[in-house]
Amino acid sequence: MAQDDLNKLTIDKKRYSPASGGSPWRSRIIAASLVILLCLALFAWAMRRSVQVEVATVSLVYPSQTFSLLNASGYVVAQRKAAVSSKATGRLEWLGVQEGSVVRQGELLARLENRDVAAQKGQAAASVSAAEKNLEQARVEQKDAARNLARMRELVSQGIVAQADYDTAEARYQRAVASSAAAQANLKGAASALQGAEASLDYTLIRAPFDGVVLTKNADVGDIVSPLAAAANAKAAVVTLADMGSLEVEADVSEANLGKVRVGQPCEILLDALPEARFRGALQTIVPTADRSKGSVMVKVRFLDQDKRVLPEMSAKVAFLERELKPGEGRPRIAIPPAAVVKRDGKEFVFVVAGDRARQTPVTLGGKLGDMVEVVSGIKAGDRIATKPLDKLKDQSRVKAAEK
Repeated sequence: MAQDDLNKLTIDKKRYSPASGGSPWRSRIIAASLVILLCLALFAWAMRRSVQVEVATVSLVYPSQTFSLLNASGYVVAQRKAAVSSKATGRLEWLGVQEGSVVRQGELLARLENRDVAAQKGQAAASVSAAEKNLEQARVEQKDAARNLARMRELVSQGIVAQADYDTAEARYQRAVASSAAAQANLKGAASALQGAEASLDYTLIRAPFDGVVLTKNADVGDIVSPLAAAANAKAAVVTLADMGSLEVEADVSEANLGKVRVGQPCEILLDALPEARFRGALQTIVPTADRSKGSVMVKVRFLDQDKRVLPEMSAKVAFLERELKPGEGRPRIAIPPAAVVKRDGKEFVFVVAGDRARQTPVTLGGKLGDMVEVVSGIKAGDRIATKPLDKLKDQSRVKAAEK
């Protein structure tokens, strides 16, 4: 029995010998290898069947780009800008605006401590009131002296009173006239003093010199404000104000291209901060001096349309146009190279590349846009289309794209 059990454990060499076909795992490995080789062969065949095409991206084109004479870069600058301060020196007691506040001309922006100046104004006003009373009293006395003089003149003509009495009445009248004139002069002096006190008080009230927007806040409540900023910690300005209606683009034009621009020339303004928007403009000024270090001349282009999104110091590009924009030319158009259009059976198509396939897509074309052609419908901006070789392509052709 023991011998039989040992015989069962003995390996059958014939069963697993190479002549008998070997291990089943080896067969499986060989089969898998053949499958992999077949796949690689099919992939290589498919790659050889793919058409290598040049691809372009469908873009938005503005019609103005086709008749632009010159482009220049610059910045948006407010032509009317002020660092608003006070003529008086004092401590800032109240500030009523912040960055971005829209203000009107004459609007109160800030106030300095002014109790001493207000007291001086009150004293000057009291002096004016006293001078007015003195003038009134002097005029009453002048009228009384005039009536008395008239009576004395009648009586002395009749011989009722002596000439000396008449002379006394005349002297009194002349004194009354002089007193009235002095009272009038005192009133003018008191009024002038009051105007000075009012001006001093008004100097402590900081008002907007024009309609605009607060760009920066230069001082806070408690700071010393001085027009000359003589003290170490004194602030010369409280706020910086700009008139947004005076925004213009200041750009540099090369001296060699100066002949291409003229005052009043239509322009189109593109801001880096608002790439989706284009603004109509006109050349306002050609500054009559050149920058020898740059070899350029500064020009100023004004905005024809106001937009609250436009801010001072924004980067800008200006296109100087050959003519003004016509209605409808301000919106972008979808445009493609004419070489990307295929005509088959009286219809026009393009091949839209998506992944490794080219899909034949019908399109409706519009007019020419320079070297491009407008597409009215069929594709959208951002699509990738094949440009060549189109004669080797069919609908759903496998392609290998090479960016143009």
